Amino acid sequence: MTALAVPAVERICAAIAADGFAIEAEFLPPPVVAALAEEAHHRDAAGEFRPAGIGRGDRRVERSDIRGDRILWLEENTRVAAERAAIDALETLRLALNRAAYLGLFGFEGHYALYPPGAFYRRHRDRFRDDDARVVSCALYLNATWRDADGGALRIYLDDGRALDVPPLGGTLACFLAERYEHEVLPATRERLALTGWFRRHA
Repeated sequence: MTALAVPAVERICAAIAADGFAIEAEFLPPPVVAALAEEAHHRDAAGEFRPAGIGRGDRRVERSDIRGDRILWLEENTRVAAERAAIDALETLRLALNRAAYLGLFGFEGHYALYPPGAFYRRHRDRFRDDDARVVSCALYLNATWRDADGGALRIYLDDGRALDVPPLGGTLACFLAERYEHEVLPATRERLALTGWFRRHA
């Protein structure tokens, strides 16, 4: 964890405690973000990514009319330096969230999410109907440059009826309470890459 990320962790914890969501630019240094993107693209080119589904177990289905990304799950014990740096940074955040907000988070699960141009993810919550283990949703963006005209924002539906759009600019971390906030990924005119996951508690 870099020293630069320490105040970022404090800001995220304060925002989650106050509002249930936090947006932090430059959560990870640009070289780490670039290395994560390079690793994701290398492994996608090698055919390791798979179409994302909705539901789980016997109820899992692929529905491109609902969700159009390809994903690759992270290995908890990865030896890839950039992945290790991201996981370690998120672990620091998990511990800080537990101290600040008493959320009882015990671990992180996550995956790369690659959206081809035009792909989207319809409005949803990050909770299974029969499982409340996912507590805090996280999206760390890995796109080196991004313009508003590129689209692809994360749209979070707030309690007061407003919608908050978060551009997927590299290094930005978006966190929010999984049960509380519906959200969607808007279509983009270019490829969109993120490391997405959840802080969990024991089911």
